[in-house]
Amino acid sequence: MNAHEPRPALHFTAAEGWINDPLGVTWKDGQYHLFYQYVPGRTTWASNCHWGHATSPDMIAWTEQGVAVAPGEGDDGVWSGSIVTGTDGAATMFYTSVTEPDIGVGTVRTATPDDASWTTWTKGTKLMTAPDLGVVAYRDPFVFRDGDQWRMFVGAGLEGGTAAAVSYSSPDLSRWTLDGVAAQRNGTETDRVWTGTMWECPQLFEIGGSHVLVTSIWEDDVLHYVAYGVGSYSGGKFTARSWGQLSFGKSYYAPSFFRDKDGAPSLIFWVRGVVSPEGQWASALSIPHTLTLDGDTLVATPHADLATYSQPGHLEHVGGSVFETVLDGGADLRCTVTAAAVIHLATLDGPLATLRHDGEGLRVTAAGNADFAYAFLPADEGSELRVIIDAGVLELSGRKGIMAVPLPIVDSPVTLTVSGAAGTPLLSMITGPAARAEDLHLAATSLPYLLG
Repeated sequence: MNAHEPRPALHFTAAEGWINDPLGVTWKDGQYHLFYQYVPGRTTWASNCHWGHATSPDMIAWTEQGVAVAPGEGDDGVWSGSIVTGTDGAATMFYTSVTEPDIGVGTVRTATPDDASWTTWTKGTKLMTAPDLGVVAYRDPFVFRDGDQWRMFVGAGLEGGTAAAVSYSSPDLSRWTLDGVAAQRNGTETDRVWTGTMWECPQLFEIGGSHVLVTSIWEDDVLHYVAYGVGSYSGGKFTARSWGQLSFGKSYYAPSFFRDKDGAPSLIFWVRGVVSPEGQWASALSIPHTLTLDGDTLVATPHADLATYSQPGHLEHVGGSVFETVLDGGADLRCTVTAAAVIHLATLDGPLATLRHDGEGLRVTAAGNADFAYAFLPADEGSELRVIIDAGVLELSGRKGIMAVPLPIVDSPVTLTVSGAAGTPLLSMITGPAARAEDLHLAATSLPYLLG
């Protein structure tokens, strides 16, 4: 491969191959461990997924550590799941084991690390498959502590077009009891937000006394967006008092919930549509987001670890409400949007992306990738918008939602223009981590490229 191929510097990408769902993010022994769905040797998805592994001191400077778990030993694919550390300090991976041809209905299986590095894992028992509850799709176990026992939610689709999470309990992470359906919502319900006919990666956590169920919305092999319910949880059952949509556009999907080293609730997403200009790799992972509740609205904000790589930037005031700069690296833009606000990214060869507020939110047009060319992010006039700019991807966040926009990766200067925003926009320049692994043997190399 070309060791100097431009790629995102703030967003994790594999040295080669395809990646999708992030998994099992854990702070351990002074560093974060990240796992992810990985298909080596190709840049499109295939059912023979592996669990890749990376580590970082700060969730930005990721270093690949190779394949943690691969197909074989009764698995045609090693699909998504979670990792928990028991009361004895031992870690257990719970993943979806799939076998051809019926890969839509998986089996929950375990693995345990061979040593403290977590670089290789030994497969264990196949625990359970879809229960006799009218389940037609079944995968993505999420395990968490529930009082004096353990709880597992598994994403499911039920007969009749109902999306659900199936609930199990265990005293010891080994013996599991089926407790029924933890939560469900029919695909015909559209109050506040539509939540599909199957939930992928349903995950439950608590913020400020309320429980939140975050799930990825699936129907008929189409991946839609990330939704959430806010409500109460007890005895393996979640009851939502409201539903909302967290992500917009087609790029964000399948986030993984974790708590950072300080205990803050966090999510990291799969970013679809980011591709290698030389055909070496496909897909990226988002920067981490910190979660808060504003009433019953789930708000995701770029994690404070990003500030480690930031320094004040300068936007030149070129007249009226127009500000402009040429980027030689990543950037973190904050501005207050109005109905006249426009953010534009372009090279000498033409536009990369335009974000235009229409009074209700941001209409985004992007060049170079037809599947992700148009998107809408709701944003009230007078609200703050934050835009993280990196090679190949924008991440947008505001109170009403978040969105990723994949872009062509260019090796030329990029001009950023902001017009019509209220007041003076604030710009920080971001220099990505200088070192990353270029192969599975951790040969470090420089990444001097961002946007030009």
